[in-house]
Amino acid sequence: MTEIAGDGDTRTASAVQSVDRALVILEIVARLGEARVTDVAAELGVHKSTASRLISALESRGYLAHAHNRGRVQLGRSIVRLARSADTDGDLVRHSQQFCTNLAEEVGETVNVSVLDGDQAVCVVKANGPSGVAAYTWVGQSGPAYATSSGKLLLAELPEAELGECLSAGLTALTPQTVTDMPELARVLRSVRARGWAESEEELEAGLNAVSAPIYDHTAKVIAALSVSGPAYRLKAEDFEPVARSAQAVAAQISNRLGYQSA
Repeated sequence: MTEIAGDGDTRTASAVQSVDRALVILEIVARLGEARVTDVAAELGVHKSTASRLISALESRGYLAHAHNRGRVQLGRSIVRLARSADTDGDLVRHSQQFCTNLAEEVGETVNVSVLDGDQAVCVVKANGPSGVAAYTWVGQSGPAYATSSGKLLLAELPEAELGECLSAGLTALTPQTVTDMPELARVLRSVRARGWAESEEELEAGLNAVSAPIYDHTAKVIAALSVSGPAYRLKAEDFEPVARSAQAVAAQISNRLGYQSA
């Protein structure tokens, strides 16, 4: 005997599908930074009207907001609120924000805290420096880990097998400076482990440089990276080491707040 689903089951399945699609939309926008309705519809494989309806619902709750570019949306303030209230890794976000703000004022550049999510480095804390020209980042933004200073620092902590699995999709050139050869990246990561900080010199974006230092939890595990980023004409290669030392000092303070005790 065939069991026929009732109206309640149909409505439940439809609601679950809508929730799933809404979450995928947030992931799409987080990955792209900004997206048009047509972009979202294409990735979801749905009609433009369906994508528009879901986007409108997310906007009404503050999870998406209109971007500066006309006709595009970006992550909204509700995402930031959720990120700040997340109580993971000893409340990394809450303990980091003021330290990042202070460091941004000190070095005059943008300061971020990022975590590793698959092959992406994801920003969870951001503080702007005093300059009007700064790195354009936001909480929730992600970038290929192999091309960012934060990502390289976090990748350097992975076992070889896990690193290979993480980067199984390959290394795509984002700029002429991006490392796209796995043996070369492995060499870079060994250097990062040896000196205790990482750099990205126009590897993610032309004209953008960054350095990162590790944040440890109470088990002495590296759980995040503190980065300082800025325009290449201001954050020059010769400045990397002194800025990295400042980042390391602040990252150590955050680590202490998370219960890390240095040897």
